[in-house]
Amino acid sequence: MSTEPGSSYDEIAGMYHRLWDDWYLPAAMPALECLFFSEVRRGAKVLDLCCGSGHVTKELVARGYDVTGVDASAGLIEHAREQLPNVDFRVHDVCELRLEKQFDAILSTFDALNHILTLDGLREAFTAAKNALSPDGLFVFDMNLEEAHSVDLHQWAVTRDEDNVTLVRGNYFPETQLGLTELIWFTRETGAENSWKQHCSIVRERCYPQADILAALREAGFSRVDVLAAVEVGMHPQLGLGRRFYSVRH
Repeated sequence: MSTEPGSSYDEIAGMYHRLWDDWYLPAAMPALECLFFSEVRRGAKVLDLCCGSGHVTKELVARGYDVTGVDASAGLIEHAREQLPNVDFRVHDVCELRLEKQFDAILSTFDALNHILTLDGLREAFTAAKNALSPDGLFVFDMNLEEAHSVDLHQWAVTRDEDNVTLVRGNYFPETQLGLTELIWFTRETGAENSWKQHCSIVRERCYPQADILAALREAGFSRVDVLAAVEVGMHPQLGLGRRFYSVRH
């Protein structure tokens, strides 16, 4: 869920929507039940920040929240609108977020904020979230620390079906704190048995030291911050290793 204009997810939006439709949310559900769903009343105004193609948005809607979804990828937002036509989805850079209303709660998941590649940008995103939040509102998000990339083995993971072949490979560069995910997606051309179209993208994330994340939150004006390791709130280590959940209020 990139936060840059001309998102690196646009080219592989269909792959993202199909491949990760039912992957992150079930793994994160114990943490979200504990930190978000149990704290936010039904009917509350909720901002799904960096919502992607709407996988988590769908759960928010099912639980009775009044949801607005924001993401920088027009391609992902298109998929979100197709499956949830009654939700207010918008294409926005989270670092420059300006909305006309405030929200009772904000949720950002799947290490979306790691896609912000500078510390200044992260501060701007946190400030934008604070400005969009009602007094005493709740902001819950997760981010990957450097440990999360210890499982990147530089090997291609391949998924295939009759009409799609996907290849995903992760790399991490400690000297720059950057993680790169290479994605290649082949789709069978309609009506052409042996003709395939190739889509390629490289998605970048930055791993911030936790001290920098906490300092950026304080500079944005958040004073109450709870940090929990994902595995401590029920997330399987496959996705929880090195991941932290932050529960934040004014």
